[in-house]
Amino acid sequence: MIKEKTNTALTFEDFRTEVLNDYKIAITSRECSLLGRKEVLTGKAKFGIFGDGKEVPQLAMAKFFRNGDFRSGYYRDQTFMMAIGQLTIQQFFAGLYGHTDISQEPMSAGRQMGGHFMTHSLNEDGSWKDLTKQKNSSADISPTASQMPRMLGIAQASKIYRNIPEITNKANFSNNGNEISWGTIGNASTSEGLFFETINAAGVLQVPIVLSVWDDEYGISVHAVHQTTKESISEILKGYQREGDSNGFEILKVKGWDYASLIETYEKAADLAREKHIPVIIHVNQLTQPQGHSSSGSHERYKDATRLDWEKDFDCIRQMKLWMIAINIASPEEIDEIDIITKQEVLEGKVAAWKAFIEPIVQEEKELIALLEKIAPSSKNKERILKIVADLSRIKTPLKKEILVSARKALRMMVNESCKTDLSSWIKAFTNETQQKFSSNLFSESNWNVFSVKEVLPKYELEAKADTDGRMILRDNFDAIFTKYPEALIFGEDAGNIGDVNQGLVGLQEKFGELRVADVGIREASIIGQGIGLALRGLRPIAEIQYLDYLLYAIQILSDDLATLQYRTVGKQKAPLIIRTRGHRLEGIWHSGSPMGMIINSLRGIHILVPRNMTKAAGFYNTLFDCDEPALVIECLNGYRLKEKMPLNYGEFKTPIGEIETIKKGNDITLVSYGSTLRLVEEAAKELMEIGIDCEIIDMQSLLPFDIKHDIAKSIAKTNRLLIIDEDLPGGASAYILQQIIENQDGYNYLDSKPQTLTAKAHRPAYGTDGDYFSKPSIEDIFEKVYTMMNEVNPSKYPSLY
Repeated sequence: MIKEKTNTALTFEDFRTEVLNDYKIAITSRECSLLGRKEVLTGKAKFGIFGDGKEVPQLAMAKFFRNGDFRSGYYRDQTFMMAIGQLTIQQFFAGLYGHTDISQEPMSAGRQMGGHFMTHSLNEDGSWKDLTKQKNSSADISPTASQMPRMLGIAQASKIYRNIPEITNKANFSNNGNEISWGTIGNASTSEGLFFETINAAGVLQVPIVLSVWDDEYGISVHAVHQTTKESISEILKGYQREGDSNGFEILKVKGWDYASLIETYEKAADLAREKHIPVIIHVNQLTQPQGHSSSGSHERYKDATRLDWEKDFDCIRQMKLWMIAINIASPEEIDEIDIITKQEVLEGKVAAWKAFIEPIVQEEKELIALLEKIAPSSKNKERILKIVADLSRIKTPLKKEILVSARKALRMMVNESCKTDLSSWIKAFTNETQQKFSSNLFSESNWNVFSVKEVLPKYELEAKADTDGRMILRDNFDAIFTKYPEALIFGEDAGNIGDVNQGLVGLQEKFGELRVADVGIREASIIGQGIGLALRGLRPIAEIQYLDYLLYAIQILSDDLATLQYRTVGKQKAPLIIRTRGHRLEGIWHSGSPMGMIINSLRGIHILVPRNMTKAAGFYNTLFDCDEPALVIECLNGYRLKEKMPLNYGEFKTPIGEIETIKKGNDITLVSYGSTLRLVEEAAKELMEIGIDCEIIDMQSLLPFDIKHDIAKSIAKTNRLLIIDEDLPGGASAYILQQIIENQDGYNYLDSKPQTLTAKAHRPAYGTDGDYFSKPSIEDIFEKVYTMMNEVNPSKYPSLY
């Protein structure tokens, strides 16, 4: 483990000790990679992707990584994690085996494949640790270059903490903004758009990033000639090189096998980033990949003999060994002894990890076998049950799946027999305990989750009238939020100077400054990444995506990073980012989409909130600032200039999350909708009332979570009919809503007729008012749909319209 230096004056013996320690870490990591591949090939591990060939540059990076710093990395950084003391041999192998015990496998408790690393930012109760007193790694994800946007936000947090002294809670998160965001990426992944989007944003923002590009010339089997112009990322980024007082990057290049030059390069990079907040790119080239890309194949298939020979000669560990001998750090015999000792330590760590993984499962297997042997004699299918026992007994290294499959098959054979009771109880207990290991923490389970906040109603003056633009209610509520929470900030396209395109932030940049209410470029994915990184470091960001349609640019980052964060860290990291956008009911293909089905199904792990007006939206923002979870708030695009009553308690009233609101009571049919469409539903309901059809109207308010009190089913129990009205495509959000009501709430028990949906057409809305009318549900569509449903009930009272 590399420790922070407190005295830069080293004796030769100190220097020698440090180098030998580095070499031992490198050898440890390499042996883990080699032995890890064998574990995959023998079937103990399912897949392996290792950091062999990248050991020496990662040692250099670790030397300048301080407490409070954050890594946003690539899934080959095992040497670095070992060097900063955050990964042991046993933990490395526990990750390969997919151990579901977080104490054994602290990187994800088996939820991610090996090579994906993190540190724990939260205490057991979900509260923040003091991140300035530990070395931090944000949780890795597999999609290439997806660590880049988050890296940007982590770095920006240092800038915020350095320049906004009013932030009261920064002691646990920053030491005057001196923290660096250390990014790592494979050279092939620099071809991704996320890489270039983030690089451009970091150059504009001038934030403390040190980005290492691990360059071994290949992306799986594809050579750099097919990946990168000029076959060099540092060459094509030269236009980003800072000159004089201009913004930009410092771009450094160093050979990945040159230990001394690597240390010098990383020292220079760290000084620039930490002290001056200058972003740095380090192009680490001439690296190797001794075992190829992963355990899925051999690199001998795509590298010629010349390249393979070169890789053997310029393996970074071999070159480090030769350098150590050349300058008398150690003799060949001393190095050989380190190798022998380290190999044995890795082997012992592997054995310990396997034992810790397999022994509890074997014990569960024995428990089931004993139970089946006990109850089999009482069953008429005794021999078949004992055959299951014999088959299970032959599995020396069982999976939990194999144990449960055996139990469930045996249960079928005694379905009408009293002897099944003990087995049934065992299966339920085993399933409940095991399922939790794979399914917990999709959302926050702390005392600050969204269900901890109770509704607070807006207060109004007596005789208050709806005479205030909805945008002004948002603006004044944001003003209250930014005053109450100095760690709150908002940023997006046109969010700053003009106060957003719909004026919901007008005047706030002038009041709170350009860092807290900020304009950014047109780059949705890295806007979300900024928000994730800022939230990971204790700030409360609101990332604004100008229109709902444009959320699709960022759906991958939202889905793969933010939505999975609590789950893939088993509740050990959180990023309570609020995404603000606006959508529905405009005109034209690209500004009126309502892709809610896509959003709901892509973003499980993020709360999806759909307020019908700006007071409800403001209430959601107030609620979320009392919570520790991420959420997407979709404001009604055509509601900013509609009139609402002005509340007196800005910043205090709260819209409950996961609860519906019945906005009109009725007895004949339950109409369920959300957002802008509710205004059409309300108008249609008035017209239906004129002919004697009494509709109950329910505003869902949030899609995730959905009606946690099952109030919609209670309404159907009264009306016995259900119509869901939705702007999304057929089978989109309406299918999800129907599934929730019919299946989860058992709403089918109360229906006297078929539940129905009324959605937009399958195409995007065409341009213009007519395009909207013929593409999305209208007042007339709603009226006629309800009327037709009532015609089925009472055709004499409601004769067919057509």
